[in-house]
Amino acid sequence: MRQFSSMLNGLARSLRGKNSGNDDGREAAEAMAKDAKRNDLILRSSGSVNVDGSNNFASVFSKRGRKGVNQDCAIVWEEFGCQADMLFCGIFDGHGPWGHFVAKEVRESMPSSLLCNWQETLAQASLDPDTDLESDKKQHRFHIWKHSYLKTCAAVDHELEQHRKIDSFYSGTTALTIVRQGDLIYVANIGDSRAVLATTSDDGNLVPVQLTVDFKPNLPQEAERIIQCKGRVFCLHDEPGVHRVWLPDEESPGLAMSRAFGDYCIKDYGLISVPEVTQRHITSRDEFVVLATDGVWDVVSNQEAIQIVSSTPDKAKAAKQLVESAVRAWKKKRKGIAMDDISAICLFFHSSSPLE
Repeated sequence: MRQFSSMLNGLARSLRGKNSGNDDGREAAEAMAKDAKRNDLILRSSGSVNVDGSNNFASVFSKRGRKGVNQDCAIVWEEFGCQADMLFCGIFDGHGPWGHFVAKEVRESMPSSLLCNWQETLAQASLDPDTDLESDKKQHRFHIWKHSYLKTCAAVDHELEQHRKIDSFYSGTTALTIVRQGDLIYVANIGDSRAVLATTSDDGNLVPVQLTVDFKPNLPQEAERIIQCKGRVFCLHDEPGVHRVWLPDEESPGLAMSRAFGDYCIKDYGLISVPEVTQRHITSRDEFVVLATDGVWDVVSNQEAIQIVSSTPDKAKAAKQLVESAVRAWKKKRKGIAMDDISAICLFFHSSSPLE
């Protein structure tokens, strides 16, 4: 508890002494990212992250589909913000002509922006005389992370719209990210990627707990917002069951998700880049969490996914095993349909060893 308070006070002092505030914070966060990359604490490709002394072990794998360039990308950042007990990971699924550029841009800008906003919000909370940080630390931490995420996603979407080299008018990306801080995880989701936790039930079986909502346009609250904004939601005749978002008077763009970064052609018609932010306390029963793009979940159930991951002896190969299982399932279940890009992160909680 004292360590948490001292961190708050230190951040508060640093912000008091900086008139330019957010600019300095952003530069500091970007410097931390560069330092982390030099020390092999950041992974942006298929592989694994295993830092000595860490309770985390992350496995990452991505495979290009049959639609062109791979528009999925991912990141794992150990010791996020130079905090030994923190980790950031995220998976991004681009779409549209510039989707691969949009996904990579959000992957690059989001962690540093989040770190900056988190530090700033922490410092402001410690300066607020009406905030009792010691009374309910868990709840205050959640509100700080939620506020930081909301501010970050708004800023990232605005910066993307102003980007001179990336055309995001008809292109965008989903974003599913997790911050682990000690025994808590904070999950923020924009789009239709999914996070599934593997936990042990009372009878000793490994069971899935879905941590996120797939933000599809036909969800009642999503459809209501889109229709209120004059957008349209319907399926094409040759795609029964695949609901898409359309402009009021055009058969465009036909997005299969209701939340995304970019896609400014339809941002005035109900598409939003506001994340759903939740938290979960990690216990000894919780084994790992899977973050994966819809290319996995279109053909693999939550239960199948955790069984595939848990039965892989080498944790470093867990994400690859899940992705390759999804590829096989596509060939069986989706004959004649071009396979989507398929990507996954498997984040193990309690062991830093790649082998059980």
